[in-house]
Amino acid sequence: MTSLPNKIAYLTSGAASMYCGSCLHDNTLARAMSSQGVDIQLIPTYTPIRTDEEDQSVDQVFFGGINVYLQQKIFLFRYLPPLLDRFLNMPWLIRKVTSGVSTIDSDKLGALAVSMLKGHRGNQRKEVRRLCQWLSRHQQPEMVMMTNLLIGGCIPSIKKELDVPVVVTLQGDDIFLDELRSPYRQQAIDLMRGLVTHVDGFLVNSEFYAERMGELLEIPREKIHLVPLGIDTTDFQSLAGSSPAAGRPLTVGYLARLAPEKGLHLLVDAFLELHEMPGMDQVQLRMAGWLGEHRRDYVQQQFDKLRSAGLGGQFQYDGAVDRQGKLDFLDSIDLLSVPTVYEEPKGLFVLESLAAGVPVVQPRHGAFPELLSRTGGGLLVDPGDTSGLATAMAGLLSDPAGRKALGDAGQKRVHESFNAERMGAETLEVLARIAAAR
Repeated sequence: MTSLPNKIAYLTSGAASMYCGSCLHDNTLARAMSSQGVDIQLIPTYTPIRTDEEDQSVDQVFFGGINVYLQQKIFLFRYLPPLLDRFLNMPWLIRKVTSGVSTIDSDKLGALAVSMLKGHRGNQRKEVRRLCQWLSRHQQPEMVMMTNLLIGGCIPSIKKELDVPVVVTLQGDDIFLDELRSPYRQQAIDLMRGLVTHVDGFLVNSEFYAERMGELLEIPREKIHLVPLGIDTTDFQSLAGSSPAAGRPLTVGYLARLAPEKGLHLLVDAFLELHEMPGMDQVQLRMAGWLGEHRRDYVQQQFDKLRSAGLGGQFQYDGAVDRQGKLDFLDSIDLLSVPTVYEEPKGLFVLESLAAGVPVVQPRHGAFPELLSRTGGGLLVDPGDTSGLATAMAGLLSDPAGRKALGDAGQKRVHESFNAERMGAETLEVLARIAAAR
């Protein structure tokens, strides 16, 4: 293998109190690379990260959410003395202030997103200086990685200050961009396209996303490197994913944020149709995932639909589960479906379900066709087709042998080829090539 940088600074992005797929991915990847001998520092931006594994991040936050917002809204905060800046960026304060924040409203924060992408030319320029100085004085990395390009406004300054390769992971950038109103969306895209020339390489988890982001941001294909997603499979080993325990009814699972974009309403509608099918009247629906305050009315509407159909006793919501809660949840269901409305770039919940031996039924878009083609762990249906989803779920629930075959195949492939160690090793190989080509 080509010589690899021994010291890497990895900028990740927190999402307030929410378990975030990108946070989970970055934390797992950093841990995997560290276990393979690389000195890697996982550095939060905006907020401290929240993960259901051992937190690998440093006790620092850059571009702290409180500070960058105030600097955008109030002119005087752009000139606060360093002592006050340090106070506003303290992790404990950010955790306290954001503990009740339901989500980041990307529409309202369009101007802030654009300003952040301007880097040293934006309203948060002193935050860019702070990051560059800290990296130079305290970290001295041989490479800088970033969790997405939305935080990449600082890249030109990092390249100038440190003269090291910069590698960016693309994982959900388009979802944020698509929520921005005019003129912020196009302004953000134009600024991101301008940053592409400063980036030495991009990492993606699926061919779908390589094509999607390559076209959107006009990234030369030779700069994009595919590293399939991986998860820590260690504590999934004991989950059999076979027949339900004696006396337990067959159960459909949903493991994701409870939100329209994740397709909860589609699953509820499909579940209502499922119950009208022969032999399916006792099937249960069990849900787990983070629920933001701004989505409570939406979720209540879904629960009301179930109760109105007489199914009030046949669904359960477990809240935002921790690691053990996730394992217990997966051990209690017979199939999983998260019928996303948007085209999912990763599919972390698919790998977690398959690692537990639980087959999935997913829409035929985003990264899902790739994942299921490579794992053989589930079925695909047309996006938005609730009748097709209900029929596919009924077919699996009525066929224990077929369900177990899919679950076993998916479990075997995930543990063999979609584990954290493999993801870490492949990432390091790509980083070595990028460093050598610079």
